[in-house]
Amino acid sequence: MASDMNDYFNKKKSENSNFGKKPNEGGNGGGMPQMPKIDLNFGGGKAGITYFVVAIIVLLVLAKPFIIIEEGERGILSTNGKYQDQALLPGLHFILPVIQKVYTVDTKVRIINYASNTEIGTGNAAGITVKPEITVLDKRGLPVSIEITVQYRLNAQFAAQTISNWGFSWEDKIINPVVRDVVRNVVGNYDAELLPQMRNPIALAIETQVRESVGNLKNTPAELQSVQLREIILPVKVKEQIESVQIAKQQVQKAEQDVQRAEQEALKRAAESRGIAEKARIEAQGLADAVTIDADAKSKANYLISKSLTTELLQLEQIKVQGQFNDALRENKDAKIFLTPGGSTPNIWVDMKDAKQRTSIDKK
Repeated sequence: MASDMNDYFNKKKSENSNFGKKPNEGGNGGGMPQMPKIDLNFGGGKAGITYFVVAIIVLLVLAKPFIIIEEGERGILSTNGKYQDQALLPGLHFILPVIQKVYTVDTKVRIINYASNTEIGTGNAAGITVKPEITVLDKRGLPVSIEITVQYRLNAQFAAQTISNWGFSWEDKIINPVVRDVVRNVVGNYDAELLPQMRNPIALAIETQVRESVGNLKNTPAELQSVQLREIILPVKVKEQIESVQIAKQQVQKAEQDVQRAEQEALKRAAESRGIAEKARIEAQGLADAVTIDADAKSKANYLISKSLTTELLQLEQIKVQGQFNDALRENKDAKIFLTPGGSTPNIWVDMKDAKQRTSIDKK
């Protein structure tokens, strides 16, 4: 019995020793094939180490345990779904794959254009969004369209808190509703006809209120750069009314200018007439003054002459004249002499040889 058991175990041992050998390698010639051996040293030596390092590098690249944040961006680090409070600054950052993930957000200046439908398809540039124009009801309920441009940027200091509170669509939750609400409140205080005249005060009020509304939010999620009022689109009837009023004003201004021009011309003619009259008056006054001066001069001369005449001087002058008569009678005996009574005036004589004088005297 014991020998039979030994033969059984020896047979099993022989079968196990021949397992995996080829038929020509001994044994029973018909055993099971042997399993191949695995070389855990990758061939052994330096080659094995090189293969191991390359495998680690490939694994790291595929797992991507790092991220690069570009300038003008911030990284929001999420660990098992929870955002870190402090955003990652530009540069290289290492993370734990699978456990951690980084979301990059843009902190550069962005633009929203509220424009007409014809411009909506033009908002394809990076950082530029085009939304429909803002429709507002004026003070009387007339529809008015406002085109406006808003420049803003994500506040980099509180980028993580903003994304945590508002999500990645924070612009549509903060900037867009605030701008539309402020524009409606400001423009709704005016009549449509006054909007073009009040453009500057309206633009200032819109920008001021948008800044205040965004700035008063917790952690100041956005920094507003500018709000520019580009266009006020009025209803057609209001435009026609404004144009008719403008035409009437222009006609009134033209009439006023014509009246002013006529008044200026009348004043000019009146001034010219006054100038001519003044000139004539001055000339007449000059002539009168000249006659007066001449008369005064003659009067003074006659006065002086009368003062200088004496009886002896008159007798002397008479003697001189009588002498001249005597000389004339000696040469012209036909002369006639007229005597003046009183002897105060010199005698007058006429040469009778002159035919013209003689004839004139005879007629008398």
